[in-house]
Amino acid sequence: MNAPLYNTEILRLAATIPYQERLSDPMGSSEKRSPVCGSRVTVDINLDARGRVSEVGMLVRACALGQASSSLLAADIAGKTPEQLAEARDALTAWLAGEGPLPDWTGLDLFVPALPHSARHASIRLAFEAAAEAAAQADLGVVR
Repeated sequence: MNAPLYNTEILRLAATIPYQERLSDPMGSSEKRSPVCGSRVTVDINLDARGRVSEVGMLVRACALGQASSSLLAADIAGKTPEQLAEARDALTAWLAGEGPLPDWTGLDLFVPALPHSARHASIRLAFEAAAEAAAQADLGVVR
């Protein structure tokens, strides 16, 4: 492992992912897979009557970077709207590509050492991509 890329905090987050059980009947669900390394993240989401994330379930089968990203997503997802999740996904994608500022999501600065490693970007994006898609699906079924 490369010390700057895989540091103690990334490994700690990878080992402590919240919401590690799938929801039994989610309003929205999405699985994303990295073609580069085979990492896979599934996110299930339920929204409340206001259209905000009320329940999350995840199945994370990913490298340490994908696991750490999943952990950061899960730590701050409650109460977010589908629009906020889509904005976070898009901001993360732009930042990793060098086309935008650091996204406004707690802890993502941890991935600064991964910026020059474009082959690792897909794994970092997986949880955010799956969450945004699952929330968009869930939003279609919410009556406000």
